[in-house]
Amino acid sequence: MAGSRSRAVNRANSGTTNGPSAATTRTRTVRVAALAACAALALSACGSTKGAGASGAGGEGKVGVILPLLTSPFWQSYNDYLPKMAKEEKVDALKSVNSNSDPAQQITDMNNQLNQGVKGIVVAPLDSAAIAAGLDQAERKGVPVVAVDVAPEKGKVAMVVRANNVAYGQKACEFLGEKVKTGKVVQIMGDLASVNGRERSEAFRACAKKKYPSLKVLEIPAKWESDAAAAQLDTVLNQNPDVKGIYLQAGGVYLAPTLQTLKSKKLLKPAGEEGHIAIVSNDGIPQEFEAIRKGEIDATVSQPADTYAKYGMYYIKKAMAGETFKEGPTDHGSTIVRHWNGSLEDQLPAPLVTKENVDDKKLWGNNVK
Repeated sequence: MAGSRSRAVNRANSGTTNGPSAATTRTRTVRVAALAACAALALSACGSTKGAGASGAGGEGKVGVILPLLTSPFWQSYNDYLPKMAKEEKVDALKSVNSNSDPAQQITDMNNQLNQGVKGIVVAPLDSAAIAAGLDQAERKGVPVVAVDVAPEKGKVAMVVRANNVAYGQKACEFLGEKVKTGKVVQIMGDLASVNGRERSEAFRACAKKKYPSLKVLEIPAKWESDAAAAQLDTVLNQNPDVKGIYLQAGGVYLAPTLQTLKSKKLLKPAGEEGHIAIVSNDGIPQEFEAIRKGEIDATVSQPADTYAKYGMYYIKKAMAGETFKEGPTDHGSTIVRHWNGSLEDQLPAPLVTKENVDDKKLWGNNVK
């Protein structure tokens, strides 16, 4: 989303959003590049300030929390969990800041937090490359950063708190492969400027090619935008009315427009009925669970909004106290691995949810309003 993103304004309940124009996208690219350049010039002029804003002794001090967006039910749930988890982990977290799907704004938000004297930052990066400018400034000031949901391509972080996004794509592929066997399936992809979007897309594609060669994968690069997903899915279905399966890389963004598009074409048929299009999603939001119960979709991979918040706070507390981490199994059912970019990543469990386990009270999606 869940998650990484250019402008992704999702209205999950209405299924409508306004996607960016090409000019807007170019403008944002320039803004991000300019911010990165300004950051580099400012730091080179001032010299290293590491130590001046060093982490508080024993993990004490204010922590800034930066969200990617708040128009997705997934990120709304994550935000709702933050105060509770901060309290549990004894973290003095400031009120979260919403970067509103703008990578340039997110760098500004990090700068603002650093200027306020925070001793740690928990951020869910929007753009895996652009976030490096903010990470570099935090490192210069000796302020540790924990990245949630998205792994930065470069820049120093104490830990990445994330689920295995390669596994997301593989699980979705295997689920649809067993359901569909042969025919056309659509992959509605996330932003390919995001590690999340790339890993899910590449894993799904590679799995289909290797394990299910009778599947023909049609791809929609929707950039986490619900309008883009709806418009392109409409076009794909007009050209391919025989589609048998759909993979939604982010249910919080794509679920509503997908169901509305299928309904408008009289293609939304319940599971078990002839002509049903098998659908597997990612996120684990309550809306997906309800769609599974109704037979509108078949499965979702539950991205852990609750433990994203919990372990984001857990690791920033330890990083502020000067603790470091190593690869291997954790005491909370996950494994810390070395990501390809060199960062350590705590890969939290993300179970597949189907009609068989959709009512499991252990799933966070069954414990939110």
